[in-house]
Amino acid sequence: MARTKEFDPDAALQSALELFWRRGYEATSMADLVAHLGVARASLYATFGSKRELYLKALERYGEQHGPRFVEELSQPGPALPAVRALVRRFAEEAACDELRRGCFVTNTAVELGAHDAESARRVEQSWHSVETALTSALMRAAAQGELPAGRDPVALARMLLVLLQGLRVVGKVNPSPGLPRDAADQALALLD
Repeated sequence: MARTKEFDPDAALQSALELFWRRGYEATSMADLVAHLGVARASLYATFGSKRELYLKALERYGEQHGPRFVEELSQPGPALPAVRALVRRFAEEAACDELRRGCFVTNTAVELGAHDAESARRVEQSWHSVETALTSALMRAAAQGELPAGRDPVALARMLLVLLQGLRVVGKVNPSPGLPRDAADQALALLD
């Protein structure tokens, strides 16, 4: 007879995500995970595999929770430019007011693991590609609706905004000055006028 799990794997994954997001991959040991989740090491290994596999599952969960909202926000009917502006301003505000200094789990993964972990880098690229695609689509709609000045390249603007958004996440982790992300967002948004 198969033994039933003594813990909820879904809740454990969410809890692991929170710990990895707060501390990072390298600073989180398997002992930390065992203590934080209240799950035996053997059960964690049996359910999720290695620490790295658990991290990648947490990264996937984060994408499922946070990724779709960009597409939804940027694909609403009507004028497109207000949605782009609102997204950039929200990122700036989150960076300015992130008291926990967690930043974005995807951006944190890029900074910590992207240069030496090919699978992590691939997943970061997928996430960024989704955001870039949503921004490009919104900016192309804005251009077609006459919201962007003539001569603005929606693809190049989307790429610039993607880089800005990721930079805002990094700056928000270390810079306690709310003026920095807000000023950067204002300057970037001026390019849309």
